Amino acid sequence: MPQNTNLFSPSTVARDLVAGLVVFLVALPLCLGIALASGADLFSGLLSGIVGGIVVAVISGSHTSVSGPAAGLTAIVAAQIAILGSFEAFLLAVAIAGLIQIGFGIAKGGALSAFFPSSVIKGLLVAIGIILILKQIPHVFGHDTDPEGEMSFQQPDQENTFSELLTLVAGEIHIGAMVVGLLSVALLVVWDRIPKLKNSLVPAPLIVVFLGVGLSIWFQGMGEQWSITASHLVQIPIAGSFSEFVGFLRMPDFTQVVNPAVYIAAITIAVVASLETLLNLEAVDKLDPEKRNSPSSRELIAQGCGNLTCGLIGGLPVTSVVVRGSVNVGAGSKTKLSAIFHGVLLLLSVALLPRYMNMIPLSALAAILLVTGFKLASPKLFKQMWDEGRYQFLPFIITVVAIVFTDLLVGILIGLAVSVLFILNSNLRSPIRRIVETHLAGDITHIELANQVSFLNRAAIERILNESKRGTNLLIDASDSDYIDPDVLSLIRDFKENVGPARGITVSLKGFRAKYQLQDEVQFADYSSRELQDRVASDQVIELLREGNRRFVDGTRLNRDLGRQVNATSGGQNPLAAILSCIDSRVPTELVFDLGVGDIFSVRVAGNVVGTKSLGSLEYAVGVAGVKLVAVLGHTRCGAVTAAVNLVANGQDAMSVTGCQHLQSIVDEIAYSVDGADPKALDQMSEEALEAYVDEVAKQNVRRTGEEILSRSDVIRNAVNGGTVKLVGALYDVKSGRIEFLDIHGSVNESEPLKACQ
Repeated sequence: MPQNTNLFSPSTVARDLVAGLVVFLVALPLCLGIALASGADLFSGLLSGIVGGIVVAVISGSHTSVSGPAAGLTAIVAAQIAILGSFEAFLLAVAIAGLIQIGFGIAKGGALSAFFPSSVIKGLLVAIGIILILKQIPHVFGHDTDPEGEMSFQQPDQENTFSELLTLVAGEIHIGAMVVGLLSVALLVVWDRIPKLKNSLVPAPLIVVFLGVGLSIWFQGMGEQWSITASHLVQIPIAGSFSEFVGFLRMPDFTQVVNPAVYIAAITIAVVASLETLLNLEAVDKLDPEKRNSPSSRELIAQGCGNLTCGLIGGLPVTSVVVRGSVNVGAGSKTKLSAIFHGVLLLLSVALLPRYMNMIPLSALAAILLVTGFKLASPKLFKQMWDEGRYQFLPFIITVVAIVFTDLLVGILIGLAVSVLFILNSNLRSPIRRIVETHLAGDITHIELANQVSFLNRAAIERILNESKRGTNLLIDASDSDYIDPDVLSLIRDFKENVGPARGITVSLKGFRAKYQLQDEVQFADYSSRELQDRVASDQVIELLREGNRRFVDGTRLNRDLGRQVNATSGGQNPLAAILSCIDSRVPTELVFDLGVGDIFSVRVAGNVVGTKSLGSLEYAVGVAGVKLVAVLGHTRCGAVTAAVNLVANGQDAMSVTGCQHLQSIVDEIAYSVDGADPKALDQMSEEALEAYVDEVAKQNVRRTGEEILSRSDVIRNAVNGGTVKLVGALYDVKSGRIEFLDIHGSVNESEPLKACQ
C-alpha cells in the first residue's frame, strides 16, 4: 500500500505545494496545446487538467502520478469528433468511457499492469525524454507554430519532429523568446548543480517564469524580433464574468445515446486511456525515489470518475501523464497533495488570473520541459539496458524508436508486440528443463515441466518430443507443475499413446495430477536391478559416475522419485559399485555422483583409509552382492590429511594434540603418503603452495588405499585380475565439485573416455 498517506503532514506539505506549483506551470501550456492538437476548444483542455488534479488525484491511490489531457489520445479525439459529427456527441462517449473504466477498476483490471515488460516501460520514459527535447527546442527558440503538448512525429503544422528543427536553420527564430528560453535553460542547469539552491523550497521553474515575464515586459517596444507577442505567450481563454466563465462549460448530447458509433468511440477511448494510464503509472512509479507501488485498479476507478466528469462538463479524456508525473517527482513531491494543488491552481488561473497567466512566455515553460527531457533520456539508462542483454535492450530501443517516429500509442503497442515476440521466442527456446541421463538400460531423456505450463510452451515441448530418436526412453515429469494447459496435455497424451509407439519411443509419465487423467507409468528401471547389474560392465559404471558428476556440477541433477525407488528396492538390493570415501560433510557420495536409492554401497571413514571392518564391507560388496566397481574417493582440502601432515611433520601424536585416543590409527595410514614432510619447509610455504601439497598427499593417499585393498583382500584382487571388477581412485575438488578419476592397477585410462552402453 502507498506510504505517507497523511497529505498535510508538516514534514511533506511544503514540498508538495512547491511541486504542485511546478507541475501547474508545466501543465498549463500542455493542456492548451493538447486541446489545440485535438481540434477541440482550448478551454476543454484546461478543464481536463483541472479534473485530473482535483477529481482523479483525490480518488487515486498514487502519490506520484498526475493526470490530465493525454497527448497519446489526440489523434483518437480528433478522429472521433469528426466521426460523431459534434463535440457534444463526443462528450457523451467520454462519459460512457468513464463508466467503462470504473467497471474495469472494480473488476480488478489493473492487474494487467503486472504483465507490462520493464523494457517497454523504460523505453517509454526514454522516448518521452527524447520527444520533449526534440519538440521543445523550437519553442525555446521562439518557433511556436506546433502546439505545446503535441507529441506525434507528424505534426498539425504539416511538419514532422525533425523537419521542424530544420526551420530553425532557415531563420524562423524569435530573438526575444530565444533569449528567454536559453537563459531559462541555463538557470535551470546551474540551479540544479548548486546544492543549496537545489534543496531550497524555492523552485527553479518559478524563478524561470518570473524571469521570463520580466524579460517579456522589458522587451516590449524593442521591435518585432524582440517584443514577445501573444503567439509566443500562454493563451488562456478569458471570461469577462462568472456567467461567461460558466458558459465555457458544455454538456453532452444525450440524444445520441442510441447511436452505436458513440459506444464504439467510448470503448475505444476507455481501452486506450486505460492502457496508457497503466503504462504511465508504472513508468512514474519507477521514478519515485521511495519506490512506492500505486494501486492500479484503484487508479482505473479514479480515471473513470475523471472521464465521467470531463464528459459531463466539456473536458477532453484524461489519463495518467508521464510528463506531468516525472516533473512532479523531480520537483520533490511526497504525496498526492501536489497533484491536487496543481488542479486547484489551474482552476484559479482560469477563473481569476487568466490575464496574468497569459504574460508567461512559452519559451520559459519549454525550457522546463527540455531540462526534464534530458533527465528522462539519461545515457545511464541506455547503458543499463545494454548491459542486461539483447532480450531487454532490443524491446527497449525498438519502443524508443517507435514512439519517437510515430506517436505514444502506436509506439507503445509496437513495443508491447515486440516484447511478446521475445517472450514467445524465449518460451520456444527453453521453457522446460531437459536432462539426458546415461543409464544402464540406455539413455533416458528427462523432461521436467515448469510450475505453470501454458499454451506458449506447447511449441517447445512438441519440438523436444519430435527430436527424440527411435529407441529413446522419455520421462515426462510433472511433479512440480500446478497447471498444465489442456492443449499441452492433449499433445502429451497423443505422443504417449500414438506417435511415440509408432516411432519406437517409450514415453513414461510421472507426477501428473489425477484430474489430468494421465497415470504415473515408468516403463524403465531408474534404479539398479538384478537384471541391469548382470548386464553392466565395469567401464559402464565408471561412465555412469562421470555423467552423474557432470550433472551435479552443471546443476542439472535428476528429479528422482525417491519414494518409488524405496518401494522398488524394498525386496532386495543390487548396487553397481562400492565407494570408500571420507566422512567429510562436503562430499556426500550419492549427491556428488547424482545417484538414487540402491545404486551403490557407501563406506565412509575419515581420510578414506582402509581398515579391517571397512575392508570386510568392500569384500561383501564384491564377493556377495556382485558390484562391478570398487572406488576410493578422496577430496581436496581434506581435514584428516591436513592434520596427518602437520602431526607427522612435527613428530606429534594425535592423542596428545587432540585428546582423541583412536585417531592415531587413521593418521598412521595417511602417514605412508606423507613424503618426508619438513616442518620448516611447511612453515615457509605460501598458503597456495601448502594447499597444493596437502591435495597431492590426498591424491597419493587415494592410490595407496587402493593398493592396500588389492594387497590385503584376496576376494577383491581375484575379481580385479579376473576382469569382473575394476578398482579406481577418484579425487573430489571441494571448490568446483568436479571429480577426477585416478588410475589404480591399470583400472582407468583417462586418455580414452569410456563409452556408455547403448
